[in-house]
Amino acid sequence: MKVVIFAGGLGTRLTEETQLKPKPLVEACGKPLLWHIMQNYSSYGFKEFVILVGYKGDMIREYFANFWMYKSDITFNLLSSDSHVHETRGMPWKVSIVETGINTSTGSRLAKIKNIINEDFLLTYGDGIADVDISKLIDFHYTNSSLVTLTAVQPPAKFGALKLNGHLVTSFQEKMDNLESWVNGGFFVVNKDIFDIIPEFDNSFESDVLPILAAKNQLSAFKHLGFWQPVDTVRDLTKLEDAINLGLIKWT
Repeated sequence: MKVVIFAGGLGTRLTEETQLKPKPLVEACGKPLLWHIMQNYSSYGFKEFVILVGYKGDMIREYFANFWMYKSDITFNLLSSDSHVHETRGMPWKVSIVETGINTSTGSRLAKIKNIINEDFLLTYGDGIADVDISKLIDFHYTNSSLVTLTAVQPPAKFGALKLNGHLVTSFQEKMDNLESWVNGGFFVVNKDIFDIIPEFDNSFESDVLPILAAKNQLSAFKHLGFWQPVDTVRDLTKLEDAINLGLIKWT
């Protein structure tokens, strides 16, 4: 299975970082978000990636083009063009970069690889970090025989709650009870027949394609109760780095 990663969006809610680089290259504890995502898949044996780029896509190309050099011990002879690599620390990854345009919607980005993908595939976003058990996710997908399986997560509560008795506040609850709330956390398993479902017009995978699948009873939800952290704001990035420093992410 190939791993397809959406990495072409503008990242407008994280402009402090994305004015200079695409969001997947924003670093958490010295490593790009994209690296963290790929490392998780790699830990389950998935080494082949298709990255759908748009905004500042050339920076993602340059990152992988120079990846081996950044990880190597190397001597440069400044009197000539000679160089000598002493040791390299590359990754066993094969990476395909596909240009999908800057303002393209997610469904249309996916449609652009119709002739590249001829088998079922994994799909995720370039700005969400989670310790999803990919093997269990795939087993769940094939057990339920849906066209698409998404990973359902419980979003962290952003606000505390007030307990009221009439007009009086009786107590504060630091975190709201979110046990019944589930959202799309990404980390999909997708049947190759999805390309027959994606509309020909510009479309969103989330708003146009997934509702069609849900109406056809072809969309399953794998519940993930472990670590999940989307990175939309500087605060989110700080929370992710705190989790990495606490050792909550196993592949770092």
